[in-house]
Amino acid sequence: MTHEELTLNIEKALDEIRPFLNSDGGDISLVSIEDEKHVKVRLQGACTSCSLSISTMKAGVETTIKKYAPQIETVENIA
Repeated sequence: MTHEELTLNIEKALDEIRPFLNSDGGDISLVSIEDEKHVKVRLQGACTSCSLSISTMKAGVETTIKKYAPQIETVENIA
């Protein structure tokens, strides 16, 4: 998979997650993909101060990204 294809797949995953985050006043954006294995995202809006953001990252974001791009090993939220 090329870097461009990987980026598109990750964006598709974020598009699947985004409506749930938007409904709570939040959003998410792709920051970077490192070594084709590690993704950095930025939670925005209400998601930045939400006490559930860590579980949102693991249960929702990371799982969905790995569904679209199985080679991804880690997903990290950066402030």
